[in-house]
Amino acid sequence: MSARNLGKEEREAAARAAADSGAAPVDSATGVPTSDWGEGLRSQVWFADPGKTGFMHRSWLRSEGLPDDTFEGRPVIGIANSWSELTSCNIHLRALAEHVKRGIWQAGGVPFEFPTTSAGEPLVRPTAMLLRNLIAMDLEETLRMNPLDGVILLAGCDKTTPAYMMGAASVDLPTLLITGGPMLNGKYRGTDIGSGTSVWRFTEAYRAGRISAGDVREAEACMARSQGHCMTMGTASTMACVSEYMGLQLPGTAALGATDSRRATAAHLAGRRIVEMVREDLRPSKFLTREAFENGVRANAALGGSTNAVIHLLALARRVGVELTLDDFDTLVRDIPVLADLMPSGRFLMEEFQDAGGTAGLAETLGDLLHRDTLTVTGRTLGENYEGAPVWDREVIRPLDNPVKPVGSGIAVLRGNLAPRGAVIKQSAAAPELMSHRGRALVWDSLQDYLADADDDSLDVKPDDILVVRNVGPKGYPGMPEVGNLPLPRKILEQGITDMVRISDARMSGTSYGTVVLHVVPEAAAGGPLALVRTGDTIVLDVPGRSLSMEVADDELERRRSHWSPRAVPGSDRGWTWLYTRHVTQADEGADLDFLQGRSGAAVGPQAF
Repeated sequence: MSARNLGKEEREAAARAAADSGAAPVDSATGVPTSDWGEGLRSQVWFADPGKTGFMHRSWLRSEGLPDDTFEGRPVIGIANSWSELTSCNIHLRALAEHVKRGIWQAGGVPFEFPTTSAGEPLVRPTAMLLRNLIAMDLEETLRMNPLDGVILLAGCDKTTPAYMMGAASVDLPTLLITGGPMLNGKYRGTDIGSGTSVWRFTEAYRAGRISAGDVREAEACMARSQGHCMTMGTASTMACVSEYMGLQLPGTAALGATDSRRATAAHLAGRRIVEMVREDLRPSKFLTREAFENGVRANAALGGSTNAVIHLLALARRVGVELTLDDFDTLVRDIPVLADLMPSGRFLMEEFQDAGGTAGLAETLGDLLHRDTLTVTGRTLGENYEGAPVWDREVIRPLDNPVKPVGSGIAVLRGNLAPRGAVIKQSAAAPELMSHRGRALVWDSLQDYLADADDDSLDVKPDDILVVRNVGPKGYPGMPEVGNLPLPRKILEQGITDMVRISDARMSGTSYGTVVLHVVPEAAAGGPLALVRTGDTIVLDVPGRSLSMEVADDELERRRSHWSPRAVPGSDRGWTWLYTRHVTQADEGADLDFLQGRSGAAVGPQAF
């Protein structure tokens, strides 16, 4: 094995550490001890030392029943597992890890599975997004501090996938991602129902008095019929597919069902492949290029994917030093139609998408709208991975000349005196008649205040009003929850109206829909103009013109600012939330922690004994 898994600085650090410890000489070309224990592998800095430290490292691992040749030049592969009984989307990843291990052993590697912090979107309060950066930090530190030559990432739920991408890309060891796959379609009275999307529909219908509590309970019981993440094109499915088009997953695997035996096969093959990637020294830095990010942005538009992909890809780009801006999510997709007829923008679910041709079929349909020469984890280009892939159902994966939504239906970036640094709207999930709208603002300072008023029949609200909720951004909530798709006031629902313009500094679930303006930057808690708008102000939304403004004079805004002071952030007096609120960036920079931007690398730390 002659992989060069250490960069120049890392090799020099390893050489210094070995010299200081009195261990065996270190080869300056490889950065590992020159002994019979192995050559060229980062893990050999731990295991090839014949002295005290090597004795310590090898001896303790022998308690796990490992044979002698485990330490003799075999690539050591970490399996990062976000399995948790509190993260139902990832509950099956423990079993999937066993298939990965088979592949690693079969290819001559040595697998070590380890846990990280895990965050389940359906349960975590105030939001799983508060933990995304913590998970990324957890993974980054674990990879850098342990004798690993490569890593398999097992993720699935909304925040675990981008968190793992961020943490692993920061360290830059050979990395291969496996997502858990979508659950089976929900079934309700002879029809398919989709996770998230149908939640909003059922609960709104219940609030409007159109269905009973029993109907809601019946739907609840048959929506999540198996293990796996959301089977709509929510954030989990979005990030799974987007990561594949960016080169991080084996081709054609992102949309495979969680219970599909082919996912277990893919996990086995991934275990084999990561060992080969170590031999080839194929790291994320070699395929997470500007072109790969452009593929991710464009694929998201074709999928009708989640607005959360904006924040996650912006954060990832800043980890790896790729220039990607908020405006790219608008300008790069103006020639991309929505081709995947999937909820919430369309009719079908991930089961039909996979059967229709899946990620491979969509890639071939997009053709040269994607950069086909980008490198992937297979060692081949994206074009080579998908060449000739068929599409079996053109109702689900539409051709370019018969799209679900026309070109320019992707995410739009809005700016104006209400959002100087930008805001986003998912055009494919919005009402066309509301894309240009002028209305009276109704403003709430907290989500809880809004929810209390939304069911009050005396609320002064009209269909053409614009609902504004603030202090739900990265700093203000904290964590930027998925609450931007505000439930409509009950008296509006009772009139048969199903959409209104809603504006906030929050996010919304990728499974959501509606004319919802999100990610307003700067957020209200950071003193952005959103903090200054008042009930009765006129707001003008012009999506075709890419603007979002309030008709309030500059001098009046300055007068209001002089009376503004930041609100106390719940739970921000200690622990992770204290650190997060002081260092989180705004949404247009990915809501990462400011001190985590840029790569950390995989340099071996000083000895422990």
